[in-house]
Parts: sequence; structure tokens; C-alpha cells
Amino acid sequence: MPVVLRAAAFADLSRTASVPAYDPKSITAGILHFGVGNFHRAHQAVYLDDLFNRGLDHDWGIVGAGVRDADAAMRDKLMGQYLLTTVVEQEAAQSSARVTASLVEFLKPGDTHAIINRLADPAIRIVSLTVTEGGYYIDPASQRFDPKHPDIVHDAAHFDTPKTVFGLILAGLKRRRDIGIAPFTVMSCDNIPGNGHVAHNAVVGLARLIYPELAAWVEANVAFPSSMVDRITPATTDRERSLLAADFGITDAWPVFCERFRQWVLEDNFPAGRPALEQVGVQFVPDVAPYELMKIRILNGGHATIAYPAALMDIHFVHEAMENDLIRGFLAKLEREEIIPVVPPVPDTDLGDYYRLIETRFANPRIADTITRLCHDGSNRQPKFILPSVRDRLSLGQDVPGLALVGALWARYCYGVTDSGQPIAPNDPDWPRLSLEAARAKDDPHHWLEMTDIFGEIATHKKYENSFTRALNSLHAHGTRETLTRYLAGTL
Repeated sequence: MPVVLRAAAFADLSRTASVPAYDPKSITAGILHFGVGNFHRAHQAVYLDDLFNRGLDHDWGIVGAGVRDADAAMRDKLMGQYLLTTVVEQEAAQSSARVTASLVEFLKPGDTHAIINRLADPAIRIVSLTVTEGGYYIDPASQRFDPKHPDIVHDAAHFDTPKTVFGLILAGLKRRRDIGIAPFTVMSCDNIPGNGHVAHNAVVGLARLIYPELAAWVEANVAFPSSMVDRITPATTDRERSLLAADFGITDAWPVFCERFRQWVLEDNFPAGRPALEQVGVQFVPDVAPYELMKIRILNGGHATIAYPAALMDIHFVHEAMENDLIRGFLAKLEREEIIPVVPPVPDTDLGDYYRLIETRFANPRIADTITRLCHDGSNRQPKFILPSVRDRLSLGQDVPGLALVGALWARYCYGVTDSGQPIAPNDPDWPRLSLEAARAKDDPHHWLEMTDIFGEIATHKKYENSFTRALNSLHAHGTRETLTRYLAGTL
């Protein structure tokens, strides 16, 4: 019989998995984290678990918080197993499991009063976030904070009952200021260029709508360090729950499966203190930007590159896409000819070696990362992962045939059927508009580029427009396989 996840069962669990070397009850709160999803539990929570296992910094446990329905579902599952998580690290040749206990509390989503009170607790010295690329209220075209978003307008008008993460953070900071408690540090762990600056702009931008003097205080007193985070972490399904029970004899309502590789680069700017994460492999640097840009352009841009052709060819898993010669060739040609040449140098890093590592990670057959996950939320991801490379190349007078093909593949995906005629389920918060524009673009590709809130000035650049038009016309007329074949041959 599988062992149910609980601290009292650590002895039984240790037969197949690593278990905490510390008493979970010895861990006290120091971090409040918004967005307790799979990535957070496979990344930040694991680094802290490593630290606690060394007997260090037991006052830096994590308090979970959130504002979405998904946060409530996660809380329900984790509360039922004493906030423990099983993390399964998978490589082609082997897998290993560990139980982590770095989450010490999980506040009920929607309980604004409790969340603000916890944010005002002097013990909370860091507030961290993994709220996805779309959670920062960024205008896609300008990549700046959007003060007119309905959620931000709501929080500006109802500051006592905010419904956004940034409204809650601002309320917590105001409470601390009013009662004389030093502010916490706000640490973004999302895949956004300059994520610390973006988080700063969201908090200060909201404050300016409500209390200009509070905005000035935040700017003068609150630190927003930038970070680069990396670990491929698929969504959890019944498949993962069944594998955990069969391979490790553990029952976990929401385990996390991930690759063995992980990376975390952090700007060392924590006035309120921080855990000694350098002891467990976190790299502290004065400037995260080179690492962050490398990862976003090469890895996240690479994911966006393979996602849509794979979906249109009815491929389910990422490793299966990498087994397809056309998709793997498309990725390699695009990275080497268009993406990597406009990535600035990174300290002590060979970009070619970094890309080869990415290829290996994408091809890992044990991860079972899905193409559907990579395709999700293109309206937020394309402007962050693909279009910046387009802008850089165009500014240098260089061609963008592969990058324009990525955009055309996204448009073709939003048309809503695969090459074989299978329906594509809505997979973007803006899906109704995207599907409408994709249908119009079948006859006139320029309709897709009229979404200037996404494309900005790129929409009117002739090099991009011409390459995009040729690519989308080819996809509709000849299909994905033939279009990729022509691109690889240089005849598209």
C-alpha cells in the first residue's frame, strides 16, 4: 500500500524518498509567497529545503498566499497533507524523489484581512512572487505597467479590499509604514525581462493612483531585486500521481515532477535580510540582466519556437517534438542564426554550450512536459520571449525569416484547428480576439499584425511584415511540415 504523505510517516517514506533532516515544526515564517504552483514548489521551496537540511536559517519558512481559484485548489490539497510536497526529479536514466517541508502556512485566498495582517508581520522579510508573465499588468506593446487595466482600476478605487497581488503588497507595505515596521523586500521569480523593475513598476504605479506620497516612500525604501529562475516543471495530472504511487509507493494529492537541472541567479539587494541561499547553489550577482536575457531569449524563446509547429502536427509531448527532425532543425537554425547572435555576452558562459544544454533538456523523455502548456498565453509570452529578438535584429537592419515564422505559427495555431483538422481548445486569456483575428488573417495576414497592442512598431516594419505574410500564407496553403521543410532549405 502506498504511504500517505505526512510527517509521522517519514520513516516509511524514507525507504523510497529523501525526507527532511529537520523537524518541520522547527521552521518559522520569513517569506510570504504569492503563487504556490508547481514551479515554486520545485524551485524556491527546494532551495530552502536544502538550506534547512543543513541546519541553517530555520526562520525563513514560506507562507503561501494567492488570489486565484487555482490557489484555492492548491491550498486545499496541500492542507490535506500537512503542507508537504513530493518532488520527483527525472532524467532519462533515473528518477529520484524527495519530500519537502519548507511551506509552513497557506493563507486562504480571498481572506484579504489575514493576508494583509501577515504581510505586516515583522517576521516576514521577503515577499516573493510566481504569478506568471500575465500577472504583472503589462501593456504588451509598450511592456510598461498598464494603470487602466480593470483589476488595477478596481484596486485603486477599493484599496481596503484589493483583489490583485500588487494591491495586497501595497496594503501590507502601507500598514508596516504606518506602524513603524521596516518594509519587506519584494522578490519576483517570474520569467519577465527585468522582473524586479517590473514588480517595482506595478507596486509604485498602483500607489501613484491612490497615495502619491506612499509611492514616493516605496521608491525610497523598498527593494525589488531581479532574478533569473530556471527549472522545467510540467503540470501535474493523474499520470504523475499514479507514477509516484507505482514507482515510489507514495500517495501525494499534488506532487511535482521536474527535471534535475535547476538554476537561480539573484541580485543581492535584500535590506531586510535574506537566507544564506549561496550555501545551496544560488548565484548572487550585482546584475542579473545578462543571465535573464539569455534564458528568456534562448530557453523561453526556444519553447515558443517548438510549441506551435508541434501543436499543429498533433504532437503531445515536448520530447516528442524534439524527436521530429523538422522541429528540431527549425529550433537549431533559428537559435543559431537569429536569436543567439543578438544575445549579449554573459559572464563565464558560452552561449553555444548553453543552447546545447537546452536541446538536451527539451529532449528529456521522462519530463512529459506538454505542448499545450508551452502554447498557453501566447499573447503575453510572444511579446516577452520572441518579439524582443525581432526588434533587436530589425534595429540592426537584419532579416527575421525564422522569427516571423514563429509569429505565423502562433497565428495559425490560433486559427483553432491542427493540420489534420483536429480542434484546438482555447488556450489564451485573449482567445476570442485571437481566434477572430486568426480567421481574418487566413485571407489577409496583415489583420494579425493589426494587433498593435502586441506587435507595436514591428507590425509596420516591411521586413517583418513580408516574412510573416509569406510564412502564414505557406502554412495555410501547404501545411506545417512543408513550410518547415522550405524554411530549412532556404526556399520559404
